[in-house]
Amino acid sequence: MKKYLLSAMLLTAATIGAKAQFSLGVKGGVNYSKISSDNFHNTSVAGYQAGLFARFGGAFYVQPELYVSSKGGKFDSSQNGTDYSAKVKFTDLNVPLLFGGSFGQKNLNFRVMAGPIYSYILDKHQSFSNNFTGAFNDFGNYRNSTLGYQAGAGVDIGPITADLRYEGDLTRVNENYGQRNNLWALSVGFKFF
Repeated sequence: MKKYLLSAMLLTAATIGAKAQFSLGVKGGVNYSKISSDNFHNTSVAGYQAGLFARFGGAFYVQPELYVSSKGGKFDSSQNGTDYSAKVKFTDLNVPLLFGGSFGQKNLNFRVMAGPIYSYILDKHQSFSNNFTGAFNDFGNYRNSTLGYQAGAGVDIGPITADLRYEGDLTRVNENYGQRNNLWALSVGFKFF
């Protein structure tokens, strides 16, 4: 089902793009992510993102992207007088497909956007306190991929573009503990044309 949905969205983007304005650029930025969990206290970790984007359209646009990011979270818990802690960081390949609206002048315009995102884990780094894995032995069983959503706003000043977005998971990254990854991302990009 995910493959069909992603194929349909890419076909829609290509069809709209054939008759519309086209921009291609690079982007990079920072994010603050947290993995929410049913059983633990969660805190955010800082990460990065870097990649490419294309934009098709004018007042209404479609923006597919491809970028690498790091995200994750910190966890702690206390049970029966024992403290547990863990930190998890993922390196992901992300493919969002955003639909948006733009208003303003050619060299200064504001945008709003939202759409689905597919994330695939390229690498994962986990560090647990010594007593953690004995108490929660299936905690690190994470999915290789997730489907989520992004929503946000941005501004274009000439070829410079900046976005602030929220990202949330629709699928859980770990079913056993109800874990979902969510983050705030701030990025800056440059449109080549």
